[in-house]
Amino acid sequence: MLRRFVEKHLYKHRGRRIHYKTKDILVRAGISIAVPAFFIALFLMLWVFPVLPILDMPFKLREIPNYLSVLDYQRLLLECLSSLIIALCLVFVCKVLFYKHYIYLKQRQILARLIIDRNYYDTEQTTKNGSVEWDVGWMNKKDKNELTYFPKIYFQLKEGYLYVRFPTDGRAYQEQFLQLGSVLETAFYSELDSLVREEGYICYKFIYAISRDRLNIKDVFSNNGSLALMKRTIWDFDKLPHMLISGGTGAGKTYTILSVLLGLLKGACHKQDVIICDPKNADLADLEGIFPHVYYKKGGIKSAVRNFKNDMLARSTEMKEMPNYVTGKNYRFLGLRPQFLVFDEFVAYMEMLDYKEQSELLSDLKQIAMLGRQAGYFLITGMQRPDAKYLGDGIRDQFHFRLALGRNSDVGYSMMFGDTDKKFAFKEIKGFGYADSGKGVISEFYSPFVDSDFDFIEEFKKVI
Repeated sequence: MLRRFVEKHLYKHRGRRIHYKTKDILVRAGISIAVPAFFIALFLMLWVFPVLPILDMPFKLREIPNYLSVLDYQRLLLECLSSLIIALCLVFVCKVLFYKHYIYLKQRQILARLIIDRNYYDTEQTTKNGSVEWDVGWMNKKDKNELTYFPKIYFQLKEGYLYVRFPTDGRAYQEQFLQLGSVLETAFYSELDSLVREEGYICYKFIYAISRDRLNIKDVFSNNGSLALMKRTIWDFDKLPHMLISGGTGAGKTYTILSVLLGLLKGACHKQDVIICDPKNADLADLEGIFPHVYYKKGGIKSAVRNFKNDMLARSTEMKEMPNYVTGKNYRFLGLRPQFLVFDEFVAYMEMLDYKEQSELLSDLKQIAMLGRQAGYFLITGMQRPDAKYLGDGIRDQFHFRLALGRNSDVGYSMMFGDTDKKFAFKEIKGFGYADSGKGVISEFYSPFVDSDFDFIEEFKKVI
């Protein structure tokens, strides 16, 4: 409690300061381990296997060569080499045993070198032999002494996150510090989780090796209006309603939707609270008989969407008439359950409709997207590409949780996430993609891992 009070009112701990000398922190750490280990090992070897009886008698330094033979020199050299090998092995063992600390030091070194390589610091002009020149050689000690400005940058590892803080003090490099997100992502092998503005600093919050956050399908469940799809990637549907999932054939879109459905049933809703529309009569249509509301025919889907919208409007009216209604509170406060409309292959269905039918469907979906959060009515929509042609009139902007799975073009990413400086890459991993979970940043995403022998149909039956 005292520590929290001090950090809140007196001093805020921002992490370890990055200095100019931090650029060689791994070398210095290795030397600090190897040198003592070398001399200790050498002393012990000379103690156990002395070279002549030198260690057992008084002698003068200049007389030592007279005592040593060629064989003794060879033994001494062998003991020195053995001590060196022992010291180097100890450094390697320390790296393995304290790997997390090694990564911590390595990342600090990377950050220091990034600042130095990009010249985000100032040095003083020096005079040498009557001439004026700039000294920036790393081996020149004078350069370090003449350093006039090195920004107050802090690196912190806390609760599994990496925090990097750059000063926003109005000095020359402030604009550069505000644009380092994508560079640091690549350098740290991390994903940007959020960008926080603090008093005097801009804080980048990263998740290191985000692939380790992947969940098994058996660990996916919902709780209090949120659904965890990865350890730190959560769909908080009560605050950030509606999910949009894009991905081509074989990207894992259907398995992700099934995973979301399974997780919602584990805590958020009942089978009666889910409406499923699958115009291609594919995998989701197989849930017919398990869920009471599964539609795959053109007319049935159209009626299901219209009824879902009407039920939402009716609930909104009923909520205001409930005795415990409070302005600003949502459906959960009133003890109501959330309702979900799962619509896979949305674009394929739109292609089945004429212009008038498309307009009517988009009108219904727009009302659900705009008004559904307060009443607890949510959309989960899957498609191969979120073209504005089918998600116009601001509907796409109402999907606050977005997943782009598999390989996408630059245009496809732009449709999903808008203008961004994120560097997208593709990994040959089933269920890999990118997610915008409402934090204002885009990060790598790995859909829940599904074992080869896992049967969704049987699992749905068990849960229901």
